Amino acid sequence: MTDAHDVEADAGENGEDPAAAEQMALGVAEARAILGDASRVVLLTGAGISTDSRIPDFRGPNGVWTKNPGAEKSATIQNYVADRDVRVRAWRNRLDSPVWSAEPNKGHLALLDLEKQRKMALLITQNIDGLHHAAGTDPDRIVEVHGSVREVVCLSCDYRKPMQVALDRVRQGEDDPPCPECSGMLKSATISFGQNLVVEDLKRAEAAAQTCDVLFAIGSTLAVYPIAAVVPIAKQSGAKVIILNGSETEMDDIADVVLRGSISDVLPLVTAP
Repeated sequence: MTDAHDVEADAGENGEDPAAAEQMALGVAEARAILGDASRVVLLTGAGISTDSRIPDFRGPNGVWTKNPGAEKSATIQNYVADRDVRVRAWRNRLDSPVWSAEPNKGHLALLDLEKQRKMALLITQNIDGLHHAAGTDPDRIVEVHGSVREVVCLSCDYRKPMQVALDRVRQGEDDPPCPECSGMLKSATISFGQNLVVEDLKRAEAAAQTCDVLFAIGSTLAVYPIAAVVPIAKQSGAKVIILNGSETEMDDIADVVLRGSISDVLPLVTAP
């Protein structure tokens, strides 16, 4: 078992500020105590949990859209549908996506500890990379509110297949592959700007937030709605709120514990039995 003194010792050996190390150690200890008393923990994860798997976020200093503003255009459904060139670039970018070589990191794996302790009620993720599935989290306990890049869907019919089926066609020379069943337009099974989120997913997330005893937000600035609303919903329903992120979030002021640091380093200290 890791305790606050272990955290302080590790930080001291790494040359970190002793005051900051002490504050982190106290925060980890408090978060562990809250989770230790919990029976229904709802997790909300954002892009920050996947950056150590070499998947860049979108709007950060090294984000996908920061470096390539044109890439954001393909994330808007109106542009994707109306402009064939946008679709061709999107398919080309999917071929080289870092998602295909990414593996779950220590942050993803740390969440399995809560599942093994039978504390995790639901894992809500804003990420489309599928790494929670790859880490071994029970698929029935995952809500991917923004969809998944690992599947391809048709915008005109119910066609849905693993993304690699479509990417194989692109590799064979189809730069904008149509649906093999209805000749409709294919895209990744992600929710683009201009598309509605899945109502059932939102209802499930809200219901979990209303009935949990801890809401643990990890790697999200909590600025993207409507899903960020699960944090105040949980708080208003009587739950404790823990936030772990590399920078400030929109909801630090309502959290019971705020942890600032590397998710891959800090999260295993918090969730370990």
